Amino acid sequence: MEKNMALRNIVTKEDPVLYKKCRQVTEFNSRLHQLLDDMRETLIKSNGVGLAAPQVGILRRAVLVMETNVPEGEEEYIIELINPEIIEQSGEQTGAEGCLSVPEEYGVVTRPMNVKVRAQDRYGEFFEVEGTGLTARCFSHELDHLEGILFTSKAERMLDPEEL
Repeated sequence: MEKNMALRNIVTKEDPVLYKKCRQVTEFNSRLHQLLDDMRETLIKSNGVGLAAPQVGILRRAVLVMETNVPEGEEEYIIELINPEIIEQSGEQTGAEGCLSVPEEYGVVTRPMNVKVRAQDRYGEFFEVEGTGLTARCFSHELDHLEGILFTSKAERMLDPEEL
């Protein structure tokens, strides 16, 4: 059976939905799977490294993160995180960060260098995943979205276009 995937509109910083706290996912059903499939398609088409449900207007605790730390010659892949929480973090990294909901704007943000997340998969099974570098930054950034926090509120300063 052909899966119907659809691009979803990414809401931008003017939308109040981005500043609201998301609710837990309690039903691991076809509606959730459709949302995750649509988010996957939307993330790939937008060339982003992460996408949270509130960015497509859905106040649910679901995020996708692109794992970019893969061995040479291997494909990057998308990690689906439902009801994620950071259970360990260490180190520190400071660098430029952007967001699909804040197009063309970048800021300098300090995040942990290593992050361990406990979450559920699309079927409700619990798992843990660790990320380092960009993946850790992405975990932190996307989980902030679930709390209604945009990176712009954590940026030490915003970057001028010339600085990029």
